Amino acid sequence: MFRPTQSLTISNARPALHAGLEAIAAGQTEIDLAGLTQVDSAGVATLLAWQRAAQQRKQSLVFHNLPHNLSSLAGLYGVADMLYAEAA
Repeated sequence: MFRPTQSLTISNARPALHAGLEAIAAGQTEIDLAGLTQVDSAGVATLLAWQRAAQQRKQSLVFHNLPHNLSSLAGLYGVADMLYAEAA
């Protein structure tokens, strides 16, 4: 299962995006977000990009352990339902 690092912010979103896309291309269908402690809007955008990549491959993608701060941001932007997150 793919696990991003502690931070998913504008400062590291690009490498995290690419790592997640590689994991999805390799067949990963689950991403564990338990290690995330810092997120911002770039983190939300990254998760949405991962979700789109999985959909293009006709795969489902489940996010586990979505941190509260990330789910709050997703709710604020009106995209929480697009993340298909498993409840923590």
